[in-house]
Amino acid sequence: MANKALARRQKLVIRLEPSQRAPRNPYAVAAKQRAAGPHKASNSAQRQAQQRLLKAKLKEPEDD
Repeated sequence: MANKALARRQKLVIRLEPSQRAPRNPYAVAAKQRAAGPHKASNSAQRQAQQRLLKAKLKEPEDD
């Protein structure tokens, strides 16, 4: 008889209702709704890139 009771207990399945799920992460929802895209280079990075281009142009021999 003990095996019969054990078999019944093993068949018992606990199901979670949708209301009992763990709450969603509010930060993840907010981050997903924001406009995402590539990061913009800082002003100093843009200035340094322009300086490198200028130096490269000045190093090139002129073809006249």
